Amino acid sequence: MTTHHPIAIVGAGLGGLTLARVLHVNGIEAALYDLEAAPAARGQGGMLDIHEESGQAALRAAGLYDEFTALIHPGGEATRILDRDAVVRREDKDDGDGGRPEVERGSLRDLLLGSLPDGAVHWGAKITGARPLGGGRHEVTLADGSTFTTDLLIGADGAWSRIRPLVSDAVPDYSGLSFVEADLLDADVRHPASAAVVGGGMLFALGEGKGFLAHREPDGSLHVYIALMAPEEWIASVDFTAGHVDAAKAAVLEHFTGWDESLRALIADADGTLIPRRIHTLPVGHRWDRVPGVTLLGDAAHLMSPFAGEGANLAMLDGAELGAALAAHPGATEVALAAYEDALFPRSESAAAGSAENLVRCFRDDAPQGLLELFASHD
Repeated sequence: MTTHHPIAIVGAGLGGLTLARVLHVNGIEAALYDLEAAPAARGQGGMLDIHEESGQAALRAAGLYDEFTALIHPGGEATRILDRDAVVRREDKDDGDGGRPEVERGSLRDLLLGSLPDGAVHWGAKITGARPLGGGRHEVTLADGSTFTTDLLIGADGAWSRIRPLVSDAVPDYSGLSFVEADLLDADVRHPASAAVVGGGMLFALGEGKGFLAHREPDGSLHVYIALMAPEEWIASVDFTAGHVDAAKAAVLEHFTGWDESLRALIADADGTLIPRRIHTLPVGHRWDRVPGVTLLGDAAHLMSPFAGEGANLAMLDGAELGAALAAHPGATEVALAAYEDALFPRSESAAAGSAENLVRCFRDDAPQGLLELFASHD
């Protein structure tokens, strides 16, 4: 027998969880489906700066702001900008104003998960497709062959959304940038020189077409994003599997010949495997015509590079605003969806445009000058 849900959310990331929580506090229940086998099936990775006007506003709407403040990493808003010679070109201390505090993504996700009723998330549920049934209802098919139907289907399932094709033909394009992620564990003890170069918060060390973005995590480790403007096929040319770590490090280090050894050490001394990731984006200004009974949020709606710092923040704000719209229009789902999308489209277009501009700015031929100018414009 096919299960039916009045509201189904595909994807239990930060956006989908925020939506479910805001619906829950308004007395509206929703079913979430996520392809991960369990909540802790994989590391959530990295730090997030949660913006006052978006991510923090969403947490207030979710009734979780006070709990969120307990997760803030003290000192995490400190920022250093270096050039390829490791010369410090700008350094900002964490002034503690709370405008963009840093929190660990996994801890924030756990907070949202813990705020939902038991069983709200169906784990190990890989969506393979969805089709309209008429009247705004949809049927969703899972990899195990089972199906469910829903009156309202929300795609919160990220870059390669299985729900997006219901409303849009857009597919993500490679941005020209690839990341290789690395970790240096127990950095103050095991990697003191690297801990010193990163500092207490966020590091940008940039040159033409490449650089390092790194941050200190609450457990004392350093998480590093090695950035390369490279052809899309570059990642496939390097064996990043566990048995070839030294060769992978050597392949990445080739791109940083002539860079200061304190920066090269962020690659050479990394613990564990290197994790490659191509950065994809949806077109700036991506939008769709109103389709009854379905909408998108987060990366499914407006995938962008991380150079505006808006991805997670916008996903959470999307979830909060969609939940509030549905609560404000009981029995009038299409009115709620139209109101939500009317605000979503211009907001996400502005953020995506800024992100695209900042990617170019960060890696232009006089880097890090472009980033320094951006920071100076906000002084």
